[in-house]
Amino acid sequence: MSGNQSLCATFTFAAFSSLAELQSVLFVVFLVIYLFTVGGNLIIISLICVTPSLHTPMYFFLANLSFLEMCYISSVVPQMLVHLLVETKTISVGGCAAQMYVFAILGLTECCLLAAMAYDRLTAICYPLHYTLLLGPHVCLKLAAASWTTGVVVESAQVTCIFSLPFCGTGKIQHFFGDIIPVVKLACVGTSHIEIVMFAVSVLFIMTPCLLILCSYLQILVTIVRIPSATGRRKAFSTCSSHILVVSLFYGTALFTYLQPKTSHTPETDKATALMYTVVTPALNPVIYTLRNKEVKEAFQKVTQRNPL
Repeated sequence: MSGNQSLCATFTFAAFSSLAELQSVLFVVFLVIYLFTVGGNLIIISLICVTPSLHTPMYFFLANLSFLEMCYISSVVPQMLVHLLVETKTISVGGCAAQMYVFAILGLTECCLLAAMAYDRLTAICYPLHYTLLLGPHVCLKLAAASWTTGVVVESAQVTCIFSLPFCGTGKIQHFFGDIIPVVKLACVGTSHIEIVMFAVSVLFIMTPCLLILCSYLQILVTIVRIPSATGRRKAFSTCSSHILVVSLFYGTALFTYLQPKTSHTPETDKATALMYTVVTPALNPVIYTLRNKEVKEAFQKVTQRNPL
């Protein structure tokens, strides 16, 4: 480190500085999306808890996913809303580390949880007679616990490595939250070893669940094609459609962000893709799982009939 460099005690977010005249509009838009996301996921969790017919492996994993999405969007959006209202958009290095721990752990946990949900669909469609045996309550709990444990252990280690680096210079992050890649760019030492770790984590712990999901749906597709009736094929596919949409949204943005070459990253593309997986995807999940799910809609109607409030 050269003598005229000093270590950063705080980071400053560039956020949406190029849209200064639209800060108030963006605040209202993101606030509405945030409240809708939290409210929608709370409704899904509540419905699953109070409706006995939804006490199945599929909805157990959906409740986990809804809780995760609430935490995920809450790790980013509230701070972003505050920064849309203030002139100085700063965060301490410790605060940035805490934020990165939370969203990184939740992001990897979601990868694993989506793979567990794909296994649930695989078992329900390909092995219906053994469904309750292969996915009993203890198995579901173990799959959920394994997903959360993997996220906590792997991402805690990765984020700890990142914040063992010294950060110097202006401390300006070209982003609206402390995402991994923009923060690593602020290090004033070589980061090649960290980048290798990041790439290895992305390949092993993002691509492996993705491959498991693809293999599961390949087998599901083969099974659906063999169903003799068109009605049976539609019914089988309809049970997977919501999960397929969520997987496509989540993995599409995650793979684009974390597996593209370093030279391809620009502040604009990073912000756009980050908005997709931190704001848009969590907001769409309640819509996907309610509008496209007959059982959830029926449960919602029964609950509202019994208690209009």
